[in-house]
Amino acid sequence: MCGIVGYIGKEDAASFLLQSLKRLEYRGYDSAGIAVIERGRLVRVRRAGKVRDLEAALGDTPLAATVGIGHTRWATHGAPTDENAHPHVDCNGRIAVIHNGIIENHAPLRRKLADEGHVFSSDTDTEVLAHLIESLDDGNLLEAVRRAVAQAEGAFAVAVLSQDHPDRIIVAKRGSPLVVGRGDDASFISSDVPALLGRASEVQFLADGEFGEVTRDGYHLFALDGRPVQGTPHRVSMDPVAIQKGGYKHFMQKEIHEQPRSVGETIREKTEPTGAGLSLPGVERVPTDFDHVYFVACGTAYHAAKVAEYLWEDALPVPAHAVIASEFRLRNPHITPRTLVVAVSQSGETIDTLMAVRLARSRGAHVLALVNSEQSAIERESHGAVYTRAGVEIGVAATKTFTAQIAALGLLGMALAERRGGIPAPGTGDALRELALLPGRIVEALRVEERVKTLAEKLRRASDVLFLARGVLYPIALEGALKLKEISYIHAEGYPAGEMKHGPIALIDEDTPVLMLAARGPAYDKLLSNMEEVKARKGFVVAVSDAPDDPNLVRLADEVLPVPASTGIALPILFTIPLQLLAYYVAVARGTDVDQPRNLAKTVTVE
Repeated sequence: MCGIVGYIGKEDAASFLLQSLKRLEYRGYDSAGIAVIERGRLVRVRRAGKVRDLEAALGDTPLAATVGIGHTRWATHGAPTDENAHPHVDCNGRIAVIHNGIIENHAPLRRKLADEGHVFSSDTDTEVLAHLIESLDDGNLLEAVRRAVAQAEGAFAVAVLSQDHPDRIIVAKRGSPLVVGRGDDASFISSDVPALLGRASEVQFLADGEFGEVTRDGYHLFALDGRPVQGTPHRVSMDPVAIQKGGYKHFMQKEIHEQPRSVGETIREKTEPTGAGLSLPGVERVPTDFDHVYFVACGTAYHAAKVAEYLWEDALPVPAHAVIASEFRLRNPHITPRTLVVAVSQSGETIDTLMAVRLARSRGAHVLALVNSEQSAIERESHGAVYTRAGVEIGVAATKTFTAQIAALGLLGMALAERRGGIPAPGTGDALRELALLPGRIVEALRVEERVKTLAEKLRRASDVLFLARGVLYPIALEGALKLKEISYIHAEGYPAGEMKHGPIALIDEDTPVLMLAARGPAYDKLLSNMEEVKARKGFVVAVSDAPDDPNLVRLADEVLPVPASTGIALPILFTIPLQLLAYYVAVARGTDVDQPRNLAKTVTVE
């Protein structure tokens, strides 16, 4: 959540900050602002709303500055107003602070500072930092920030700009992501690498407890005790073109259509060049004697983990359970040195998942990260990592990262089973030959787009939608419902089809569309029986099926969306495609903000 950017160089800082904030809009936010040093004076401009509103305000305020910081805020303390937007300043307006995360002890700090005479002008926890730094600043800004963040409790990433120190930006990190970078004649800060594409040639991720100063010539990082930190710079390799829409109306639509490539790249990286065997670097270090598996994840990643439950049960003779990461810490999970924990996260920065990783490690589990971003916090705190190769995903609602997660988790399960002797080599080869065809089958599945677009017009006025499935497609029903909720704001729920008559059937009438995922297999006839029950109550049935010409299915369904026939890992991926398209086109028909749905953020870095 939220976005941080900073620039110090020779060019127009305000222009860079605006451009970078636009690149971070996918993270979700409700207000934006910048602060720059212009002719020795700190100037701040903030607006509730979108970056375009901030840009309009700046149109009336020409700025000539070469150093500045910018922020997009997702409200946690105080409503989304101009007054609560970042940056926040001290009493004298000389120190500006931007901050991601939550200062958990902001209330006692605020009371203490107010007693000392500090006057607050916002409802935020962030403003406390500006006044705290002011109270500690004796001319050494770096030391004042260090002492201030040492007093703050919670998770945060902070950037500080001072009128009295116009040649530097001070940064600090605990929990929330923060990266520093450098390029030609300039240095940068950001909460995410996409904001720096095309400008920074190398970046370095701050670890928890690190702080430092960024100047035109580079950056210097320190541990909280003052020791210099070297760290490991990384070359920036992502292509700026990858974050453009490429002719599509929305990033989400583009990313749905990128799935043949993203799933294909994820699979190809993990298979031998001949296609006959698996090659997952790092998996050889996973102990083979694990006797229990926990997948910890949130949101869409949790649904991918639920798919993995089914896939791993077929391959591994050990219990495997997907647990919502925020609940994992509140339980007393059975964890021993023989427990394997797989942490699934698109960003690799999801705070609830990161906290679950720390709990698992503290109890001796072996932790493996499955992430889309190298050098993320979750990867750094795990014993090893497996990557999805989905590329940058801008749309807040996850699409290509979800199917890439299913592919990667499925292959990871196969690799571990093979190491334990659970899958004979010919079985692996047959499965991989099937997966080699998957990108082409995703292309085929995408051909349903025009039919989905027409169907969306029929569903756009629905107030409730049910998604029903059985077996490995049940998590896909959950994901289909989540996608529709996220971007169209229609209430939707996913259920195992067998559970329908244990409660949800009470909701079904002629105004309730029911999406049913009907795959050939042992549960197919039972799902047709569920359709009969829905039709008996005048429900509108949409069947997504790999048996679209079955007369029994055609008789019961009001609409049929076909998917290519498949098995194994490919099955849930292919059934996902029509549901993503349906959510997208319903949202477009309803006129919602598809790429940046209200109240949501791409990377959730607050608990």
